Amino acid sequence: MSAPRRTGGRAALLRPAPGGDRSPLCGPGGTGPPRVTFDLVADLRSRGYVGEVGVLITDLAGRELYALNPDRVFPAASTIKVPLLLLALSEAQAGRLDLSGRVTLRAEDRVPGAGVLHELMPGLAPTWQDLLTLMIVVSDNTATNLVIERLGLDRVNDWLGERGLSGTRLVGLLQLPLERQNAAQRRGERNRTTARDQVALLGALVRGELLDRSHTGLALSILERQQLREILGRHVPCDAEGKPLYRVASKSGELMGIHHDVGVLFTPRPLIAAVLSQGGLDPREYPDNWDVARLAGALWPLLGTLGRLDSAGDI
Repeated sequence: MSAPRRTGGRAALLRPAPGGDRSPLCGPGGTGPPRVTFDLVADLRSRGYVGEVGVLITDLAGRELYALNPDRVFPAASTIKVPLLLLALSEAQAGRLDLSGRVTLRAEDRVPGAGVLHELMPGLAPTWQDLLTLMIVVSDNTATNLVIERLGLDRVNDWLGERGLSGTRLVGLLQLPLERQNAAQRRGERNRTTARDQVALLGALVRGELLDRSHTGLALSILERQQLREILGRHVPCDAEGKPLYRVASKSGELMGIHHDVGVLFTPRPLIAAVLSQGGLDPREYPDNWDVARLAGALWPLLGTLGRLDSAGDI
């Protein structure tokens, strides 16, 4: 592994908060997490990003390390698939969903947008575990709608409410034509979420508070295989063979001008992070989308410092 490369002027925006240090024991009573100040908005503006962002980063214990508009409500885009995955696995754990059971794909099930099932012929019979995997790994909208129909819209929202996740709500199925939308969708309501709710869900998952060991492992395995890794996973340092040094279990979300990424980063100090954004100007759904590049570029000096990559790799 090469020696760490410093990130230049923007890294200078990161500094310990007044009276703090960078040791693991600093804060009231010597037990709180290190606090870092970072003007993320100023850095984003200097890079030309004009949208709004909501960010929350914690350690695995849930202690807040950095927050910016964590309770601002954003259109959820595909981050709504995180609670769907976790609820489905809790149903499987309770014996109410057989992950090996098969679902026959009908022509009318197929919806456009992300994924592959809408490109395939009706009659395909994936398992529920296949559908959960496709829902996350390639953000398949058809798979997601089948999962929503199996769980039930009211059940999903009740489950969110039971966990105090008041900023997150599932309004309806994804990518439906107008004539198939429900009344709320026709009024313009959208699935929604907050950075705080996403971090709370992922924190409860990784701490084993939602699922047993087997189903927790399955959830993290699926999230680690997500193929759209353009913000949280974009600048993870790699070894000489190009293999990432640290695991990332994440879910992205994207709509016009909206770019999200939420996940667990298994850096030297593991982090749970959510970055939500809207108001970007680049309409392209493409890895080199300018807004995505600017978000990732501004975020990674912060993640590198909080995850203690300064002594463990290139940030």
